[in-house]
Amino acid sequence: MSAVDERVSAATSTEGVNEDLGFGSVVARESRRRLLNRDGSFNVRREGLRFWESLSFYHYLLTMSWTKFLLIVTAVFLTTNMTFALLYVATGEGSLMRAGGTPTLGRFADAFFFSVETLATIGYGHIAPISLAANVLMTIESLIGLLAFTAVAGFVFARFARPTANIIFSKCAVIAPYRGGRAFMFRIVNRRSSQLVNLEARVLLSRRRRDGLTAADREFLQLRLERESVVFFPLAWTIVHPIDDESPLRHWTASDLKDCDAEFLVLLNGFEETFSQNVHTRSSYKIAEIVWGARFQSMFNPPDEHGEISVDIRKLHDFERIAV
Repeated sequence: MSAVDERVSAATSTEGVNEDLGFGSVVARESRRRLLNRDGSFNVRREGLRFWESLSFYHYLLTMSWTKFLLIVTAVFLTTNMTFALLYVATGEGSLMRAGGTPTLGRFADAFFFSVETLATIGYGHIAPISLAANVLMTIESLIGLLAFTAVAGFVFARFARPTANIIFSKCAVIAPYRGGRAFMFRIVNRRSSQLVNLEARVLLSRRRRDGLTAADREFLQLRLERESVVFFPLAWTIVHPIDDESPLRHWTASDLKDCDAEFLVLLNGFEETFSQNVHTRSSYKIAEIVWGARFQSMFNPPDEHGEISVDIRKLHDFERIAV
């Protein structure tokens, strides 16, 4: 092999490595599921780490839903108070004293509500510890309460302060007429009232090679977009890839894309002005989620009496069949 051939071979090998987007040749070749789910998660599972090595409690609490987060906090709060209530009961009868004239609810109930008052630093004064064991236990619970509420407040603040993109993707993409030809299109809209600026889009086509002779057996092609970025994103954005002579889709049909297990990977990156930080999101479209011979219906409502234009987010997914 000549030196020129070696350089060409090395360049081709490097290009093949760099074009897999980080999935690797094994995943690209062996996986029979979509690489990227609609919610942006990946279909690759990591194994081999021990439970405590793979556990990231901080990350888990930040990324879970608010419903699950509040349920966990409530469960921990109740469990902690019941545990201390049992410990107060175990210190013996008379370790907790009620103020004169106040009704009693029973030893466990009194201990439970005293624990709540101590843990939350409320201290109404109706119940007070008397014995040494009860006072020591109250001291320990006060320290745990201070640390626990500080931690919970930190988690709540971090969840509110963590910038995320909440962009809705149209349920399907379409192959629609476009400037005398065809184009691959899908729509996005910002679910939040906050504004995104300098929003950039990248669309990549992942498909198995027709020859099936290469080691990776899959190629990743970046698709040229009509518009790769928008400065402002107040309404909706239809992202368009023109299917022209330079497009990898120029001679491909729906059956061709199905046969090569095609997947359109979408990556969005923008600047969230409320938090003054970059945010990103991702999704994908498989061939079953692409409608051939269709176009999106207009989302714009007629101007009102003041001349203001609005969009109906409910129409994001609406399309109509047409001849291509």
